[in-house]
Amino acid sequence: MLKQILPKWFLGLSASVWLLVNTFVCGLLVLLFGIIKLLVPVKFISTALHFFYGMWCKGNYLGLRIACDKIQVSLPKELHAQGWYLLISNHLSWLDIVVLSAMEVLPAPKFFLKDELKYVPFIGTGAWAMGMPFMKRASKAQIAKNPKLKGMDVERTKASCRNFRDHPTTVINFVEGTRHTKAKHAHQNSPFKHLLKPKAGGVAFALEVLSEQLDGMLNATLAYELEGEHICRAFTLGRLDAIDVKIDYIAMEKVPLGNYQADKVYRVQFQSFMNEVWQRKDCQLEAHWLHSTEPNDTLNEELKQL
Repeated sequence: MLKQILPKWFLGLSASVWLLVNTFVCGLLVLLFGIIKLLVPVKFISTALHFFYGMWCKGNYLGLRIACDKIQVSLPKELHAQGWYLLISNHLSWLDIVVLSAMEVLPAPKFFLKDELKYVPFIGTGAWAMGMPFMKRASKAQIAKNPKLKGMDVERTKASCRNFRDHPTTVINFVEGTRHTKAKHAHQNSPFKHLLKPKAGGVAFALEVLSEQLDGMLNATLAYELEGEHICRAFTLGRLDAIDVKIDYIAMEKVPLGNYQADKVYRVQFQSFMNEVWQRKDCQLEAHWLHSTEPNDTLNEELKQL
């Protein structure tokens, strides 16, 4: 009732401030316990780290609810809280990280991050404390100059993922590599109506590192309904009308595995696999935008049939 009285801009601003405070407080606690864990590596410290990280995830959900009443989530029956998953997703906004981390049903959502992000206060430092993998991949030119670098990125990332075995985890990878915009879509000449081209190499790399630990792959499709085009700005101004998250399950036996860098045949096979996944995702988004004004039950039934 109170939300119906308060102006949208006030709710949006309040939600944004809440998310910032939540990230500052929980990020500081995670960093503090991460340093303690480095000095005193006992199981209790790791449990405390995951507790505070869980607080951050719950706080993110509360922040989303303050500014947006309509949050629709569709989940596969195979998903369980004690599992290990690799989640791939389209990427529309910085808000995607908040949305996916706020899905309480996902076991400890964690991200593959670029190495330079480890120096970002609270976000990078918190990710370091949680043992999230920072990828620093050697280029083909660097490997040509120093062949010893070949395979080091895989081994380094495997080492950073060892602690995932102790806590159920969802590793999240934004496959397009960058946020979707109309300009980027046009520049790529993307064959998909609502998506950028998928970068199969990053997913194949994650699978090479984690496949032995995974119970399955999750395919998340994100969509936002808003006034205007800028998602974060709409959220801050209280003009984000709806958030739609659809997560599908892909069994590991259906996912081709191999060495993406060294095996050309596998590379073509995996690229074909990812293009098929992206084609289905594009169809789901098309169905969403065609029927976004229809009742939720009708929309969910149509999406399930895709």
